[in-house]
Amino acid sequence: MIKAKELKEKFIRFFGERNHKQIPSAPLVPENDPTTLFISAGMHPLVPYLLGEPHPLGKRLCSVQKCLRTGDIEAVGDTYHHTFFEMLGNWSLGDYWKEEMIPWSFEFLTKWLNIPPEKIFVTCFAGDKDAPRDEETAILWKKVGVSESRIFFLGKEGNWWGPAGQTGPCGPDTEMFFDTGKEKCSSNCQPGCSCGKYIEIWNDVFMEYEKKKTEDGFRFFPLKQKNIDTGMGVERTISVLNGIFDDYQTEIFLPIIQTIEEISAKNYQESAKPMRIIADHLRAAVFAIGDGVTPSNTEQGYVVRRLIRRAVRFGKTLGIEKKLSLPIAEKIISLEQEAYPELSEKKQTILEQLDLEENKFSNTLSRGLKEFEKIIKKSDEKRLIKGEQAFFLYETYGFPFELIKEMAKENGWEVEEEGFQKSFEEHQAQSRKGAEKKFAGGLADHSEIVTKYHTATHLLHQALRDVLGNHVHQAGSNITSERLRFDFTHPQKLTPQQIQEIEKIINQKIQENLPVKMEKMTLEEARKKGALAFFEEKYGELVKVYFIGEYSKEVCGGPHVNSTGEIGKIKIIKEEACGSGKRRVYLKLDN
Repeated sequence: MIKAKELKEKFIRFFGERNHKQIPSAPLVPENDPTTLFISAGMHPLVPYLLGEPHPLGKRLCSVQKCLRTGDIEAVGDTYHHTFFEMLGNWSLGDYWKEEMIPWSFEFLTKWLNIPPEKIFVTCFAGDKDAPRDEETAILWKKVGVSESRIFFLGKEGNWWGPAGQTGPCGPDTEMFFDTGKEKCSSNCQPGCSCGKYIEIWNDVFMEYEKKKTEDGFRFFPLKQKNIDTGMGVERTISVLNGIFDDYQTEIFLPIIQTIEEISAKNYQESAKPMRIIADHLRAAVFAIGDGVTPSNTEQGYVVRRLIRRAVRFGKTLGIEKKLSLPIAEKIISLEQEAYPELSEKKQTILEQLDLEENKFSNTLSRGLKEFEKIIKKSDEKRLIKGEQAFFLYETYGFPFELIKEMAKENGWEVEEEGFQKSFEEHQAQSRKGAEKKFAGGLADHSEIVTKYHTATHLLHQALRDVLGNHVHQAGSNITSERLRFDFTHPQKLTPQQIQEIEKIINQKIQENLPVKMEKMTLEEARKKGALAFFEEKYGELVKVYFIGEYSKEVCGGPHVNSTGEIGKIKIIKEEACGSGKRRVYLKLDN
């Protein structure tokens, strides 16, 4: 039986032998990227380099990246959907191309993972008005030994990756599937079918286009360089390699499931769906809180709150009356802390946040039960809970539909399932619109104004240290085209005089038109030069250090102006608390 640790080590070793440098997993919350809430693929932290900026470690990279995807929350509960997962990936930044990648893919799958060649089916891009049919990739698959009968062509919906937003790097891909041996669901069953016969295990993206918005609409343009971007999900691959075909019965999830069985005194085989949801959602919440997310009503915090509350709700369907998040979180941390030491370091915070959130939800749950009682006390000859009433309980109080049906049945009532589904689908449509709006700028905005704000972040950081003291260090930031938000460590509210002094220093350094220079060096060398670096877990062997004159030295990977005079004038518009021992300032360009 192959374990997750062994799979990850094999992947990194395979590409290490082919001159790839391993980069560390970036935190789940993207740095200075307002277009997405979480890192959802290994390529997200690499967007500037896919667009042509040189990477400090060269043109060949690989990683094991923590990912969190919110689009599949409602689908979690089957054997293979997840919100949090680990993604294995390798990249060529304008270096090798299909001729190398296809044989490597086949070699890794068949020689290193021992998958029988006849079990591998592949799909290639069928072509459309934006890009030609990818016969080249199909020929390369035949060359390594995949017969024509196991090669299929699909359109953009199946064989095109990206962009993550409306704009950005993208391209055709080729996907590798494992044939489980199940019977075909129909004569049309082929890789890409959702029946479970074929399971996707790896994806090679040929990232050679950039989607841009023009006066005539969206168009695809050739990238400055051709890139390879691959993705292999650890959880699903481990399931396939061990012939289990239920991710939640692999060594990754099984100890968590067993903990849930103990708490609930229920059996997994009889209660698989709620147990999968609890295991997945609390695993995602543990990692997100470990990366600094606090459950709240906005952005990343809202997603984490929703995951925790959904886990607690499904705990109720298992009859769990006592708290469930703490023992499960303890188990998750014990399983993952070797690979991710930050979970051990942040253990107290993770447990406190989960406990606080579960306590808050208990009160909401009580109010929801009272609302349910009101509904069934009203006279109704049909003894039917209407669809919109059921959805109100679902949306406002977090009651899963299964729980509403169960409670209704206990009282001799039924639930209008069709009406609930209609309300649910309308809600999903609105959510999708919101998500599209969130991604409207494309992945990783590197526009002129965002570049100015990014450089202003360095000036703000140093000015805060000048005025408040060297205990100040960055705790997070978020940049949009409208403003800069900067979180930092400091115990007290800033006085108006301190804010005025910080603002004055920044504008003075802008007026001095200081040059902005970048040098590559090791982290140790950067520290010796006095560079600020507070996010050690995401740095590789070499880092980029940005020098703003003699004033600021900081390790960073984002876009910067050539000199501070390009920024213009700034204005601090707000200062507030954002957690224990942390403050937050908002800054705008005042041109």
